[in-house]
Amino acid sequence: MTIANVSTFELFKVGIGPSSSHTMGPMLAAQRFASALSERKVLGQTERVTVDLYGSLALTGRGHATDRAITVGLSGYVPAEVDPDQVFAIEQQARERHTIELARNRTITFDPGQDIHWRFRETLAAHPNGLTITAFGSDARTLFVETYFSLGGGFVATQAELNAPSRVADEDVPFQYANAAELLELAERHRLTIAELALRNECALRSADEVRRRLDQLIDAMNACIDRGLRTPGILPGGLNVRRRAAELQTKLEARAAHSNVDPLAALDWVNVWALAVNEENAAGGRVVTAPTNGAAGVIPAVLRFFQVFVAGSREEAHVFLLTAAAIGALYKRNASISAAEVGCQGEIGVACSMAAAGLAAAQGANNSQIENAAEIAMEHNLGLTCDPIKGLVQVPCIERNAMGAVKAIDAARLALMGDGTHRVSLDQVIETMRRTGADMRSSYKETSQGGLAVNVPEC
Repeated sequence: MTIANVSTFELFKVGIGPSSSHTMGPMLAAQRFASALSERKVLGQTERVTVDLYGSLALTGRGHATDRAITVGLSGYVPAEVDPDQVFAIEQQARERHTIELARNRTITFDPGQDIHWRFRETLAAHPNGLTITAFGSDARTLFVETYFSLGGGFVATQAELNAPSRVADEDVPFQYANAAELLELAERHRLTIAELALRNECALRSADEVRRRLDQLIDAMNACIDRGLRTPGILPGGLNVRRRAAELQTKLEARAAHSNVDPLAALDWVNVWALAVNEENAAGGRVVTAPTNGAAGVIPAVLRFFQVFVAGSREEAHVFLLTAAAIGALYKRNASISAAEVGCQGEIGVACSMAAAGLAAAQGANNSQIENAAEIAMEHNLGLTCDPIKGLVQVPCIERNAMGAVKAIDAARLALMGDGTHRVSLDQVIETMRRTGADMRSSYKETSQGGLAVNVPEC
């Protein structure tokens, strides 16, 4: 079996909130569909498009702005390029005029309220996040139909693509591994750190200068997201009336530092605020970096800034952090899931926590066994974490959960650094346990808003 290589720049992608699986994925799918109409030379004949949403996309799609994302994607835009403000304008025009500029080329009738169908009781077999898009001609004849699956983290695939090898298979990179044991063995045999091994794989796909430039862009985007969150107060959209706290908390922390003695836990307060800032931006539909998902986008930026501010980490060490984190995240993507709709929030916050712990340990000079230990500790104590967002919004408990995941990642890294790398439970064992736990978890706890806090806490 061919196992696809997962690049650092596939796990870390610049996009918009509030969800990588329910916003970015459907937007990409819709944009791909619009492009396919042009490629098949039926764009000029298309008069109407309908979209059917299944499973988790239907159940929590409204709270995740899935309908807005599809409207923007059909209009020819992708998450990495569209301005967040432009997203709202495109949706408003479609709802008011009942038209869109399909693929930025052809005006067609499209009413999100009528042409997007929410199949709440139906789930497609391949994945809980499925959507089918259909284009019709003037005589109501079907011109093209395709089904896409949003796999988490902004990854999208058709059924044919799920069954076929990736375009970037392991044969395209020098170091081929399917699990953590193979990764550690390869690194030991070639006397490389995990980050060095990951870097060599990336440099097989693009130049070293481009790798460094793109890593810098990710770091800058993460920091910019934190900074926007820190200066933006207000109430988050969606009807829960959740107040943005990061800006106010930053002011309090600065005042405390100026007028009181040193607080030994002040660093953790800042980590909390930085994580909140990112996920408040995400909940507002702002620009974030999937890390590896939007719902967990605050963990890695908060831990990375902790390293930069409180450990005085260099830019080169930040590269080590991200490369190592991505190598660990790829193991979860390959052997379990990073989709809360498949395995609950252990696949999002849990994976982000594991990635951040490994990255922080590596950036502080840990050996490969200690890095693997840090990643294992972090996930071991996120096993069973459910995804139960109130009202289907990526707000409660999602925003605070990022802060908790960031603090837990720092603790996991510190525990691993105090040891020599030997431990009883391997990372591969905990990844397999996470996968099985997700399979055993009831669907009501997997991003459907049908269990947990979503049904036990009043929405308003």
